[in-house]
Amino acid sequence: MTTGRAGPHVRERLSSQQPAPAGTRDLPDLLGQTILLIAEGSAIGREIEERARAAGAQVLVAAGQAGPPFPAADALPTSATSAPDPDHLDRILAALPRPIDHVLVTGAAPYQAPLVDFDISRAAHDVDEHFWLPIRVARSAVGRVRPGGMLLFVGGTAAGRRAAGPSLASALIAARPALIASLAREVAPIRVNLIGAGLAVDRPLSARLLGATLDQHLSDPGATLAVARVVRPADVARLAVHLMCAAVTGATYDVDGGGRIR
Repeated sequence: MTTGRAGPHVRERLSSQQPAPAGTRDLPDLLGQTILLIAEGSAIGREIEERARAAGAQVLVAAGQAGPPFPAADALPTSATSAPDPDHLDRILAALPRPIDHVLVTGAAPYQAPLVDFDISRAAHDVDEHFWLPIRVARSAVGRVRPGGMLLFVGGTAAGRRAAGPSLASALIAARPALIASLAREVAPIRVNLIGAGLAVDRPLSARLLGATLDQHLSDPGATLAVARVVRPADVARLAVHLMCAAVTGATYDVDGGGRIR
C-alpha cells in the first residue's frame, strides 16, 4: 500500500515508541497499511492509534478545521472537538495518498439533556455527527479506500440506559447498526463496521455520563460487570485492530462489559 506524503490537512503523528513485531498472536499484521484517523481526541482514539502503529501501520491524523493538526501523541487532549464539516472532510480525503487501507472515525460525546432543557440546534449538530457523518465518509471513501479495506466507526451504546436525558443519543445509537449494514452493501467490497463503546469502558466520558467514577459505579450491586473486570479503552482498540484484518462487514460490536445481558 502506498505510504506517500500526506497533504496539508493530514499529518503522520510521530511516536517515540518502537513498534512491536507485527503479525504476532496478539497483534495482527498491518505492516505497510495506511489508516486515516478522524478522532475527537478520546482515550479510545489514542489507544487505537498506538495499537495500529505497533502492528506496523502508518497512521495519518486528520487536522482540525482551524489551526494546527492534533498535537503530539503525549499531549493528545481528552476533551471532544467538532467533527469535520462536509467541505473540510472532502479536503482531508482529497489530500490523502491513494489508495489507503482503512478509515477510523471516533465520535464526540453525545448531547444529552432532559426534554425541558433540550436545545434543538445542539441536537441537530449531534445528528450531523453521529448519523450523517458515516454517510459522508462512506460516499467519499469510494476510490480512496482499497477494496477489502474498512471504514470503522466507534460510537456509544445505549444498553441499560433508561433515564431522562439520553433520548436523542439512544435513538441515534439504535439507528446506527442498520445504517452501517446498509452502507456496507452500498460500498462493497470496502468493508464497514461499528464498535459501540459502553459506559462500562473506563474513560472520562463514562464518568461524566454516569455522574460518578467507574469504580463508584461498579460498587453498585446492580452494575456488576458480566465479564468480571473493568473494560478499558485498550479492549476497544484490540477489537478495532483485529477488525482491520478480519473478513467482517456490516457488523456492530458492543464493548460494554455485558451491559446488554444485565
